[in-house]
Amino acid sequence: FEPPEGSSHLSSDFGIYRSLANSREIFFKMSKRQKLAPIFETLSKKKKEDSDNVYTEPDTSPRERTIVAWNVAGVRAWIKKGGHTLVADLNADIVFLGETKCEEIPPELRNVLKGYHSTLVPSIAKKGYAGVALFSKERPMKVFKGTGDKDFDDAGRLIVAEYPSFFFLGAYVLNSGSGLVNLEKRGKWEEVMREKLKSLDEKKPVIYGGDLNVAHNEIDLANPKSNANKTPGFTDQEREDMTKMLDCGFADSFRSLHGNRVAYTFWSYMNGARNRNIGWRLDYFITSKRIVDNIISSDMVDDDKKTSDHCPILLTLTI
Repeated sequence: FEPPEGSSHLSSDFGIYRSLANSREIFFKMSKRQKLAPIFETLSKKKKEDSDNVYTEPDTSPRERTIVAWNVAGVRAWIKKGGHTLVADLNADIVFLGETKCEEIPPELRNVLKGYHSTLVPSIAKKGYAGVALFSKERPMKVFKGTGDKDFDDAGRLIVAEYPSFFFLGAYVLNSGSGLVNLEKRGKWEEVMREKLKSLDEKKPVIYGGDLNVAHNEIDLANPKSNANKTPGFTDQEREDMTKMLDCGFADSFRSLHGNRVAYTFWSYMNGARNRNIGWRLDYFITSKRIVDNIISSDMVDDDKKTSDHCPILLTLTI
């Protein structure tokens, strides 16, 4: 619409009309945006919820994995000595730490293991004691804390993680104590764990790793004769319990690969034991026998800085 030439009064009216028309157009544009925005947000949210709820079959295809287990003898002191940097350098798929002695995962450890899914099981009964932690690149399907037995679960000694093709159990097994005062309780632990391992193994292959606090055979410690039935970790009962567990369809991965090779994972801080290699092999990866042929390597990792009285152990396998 254009006003006739020379119609000044119409020109003024037109200005008002045009202003009203522009306002109306802006109003409709704004109204459309205001009406469409909530609908768009709702549809987007629903689409995301639908995608989150879509079931995807777990990937059970075999692939190479590395698992590290390490008794750190107190995670804070271990970090101060630089142990966490060695763990980061190993770049393992699963990292299990025992004897953490903490109520929270320290930020220094989280920083070097960014992207890992973490679980901490601290000791409830006694602060600054025992405790275990698991770090995993792949999010486990399920994570269980403890054995399910109240006699053991207050101390923070076990994490069970279920993956599509296997179970991983990380443990810090209780020591039988000075004068073997805890030997009876230790025997009960072994019974509970034996049944748990058998039950899980019926569903999927099992990997059981950590400080199991036993030297199974004489070759597994430097001085077997002077320690037999006197020192925790080398009593007939503890050794027989390890044999019973292996007889249930499990294998010591290190011995399966290395036969009678002499190697240790623990050295006392006393009398320069580490420098003289007066040690014990207390840390293990026990696996279901049916996956022994899948094992690529099972060995100790050298800890030059001696950040703990234990060295880390590393398992590589296809599963």
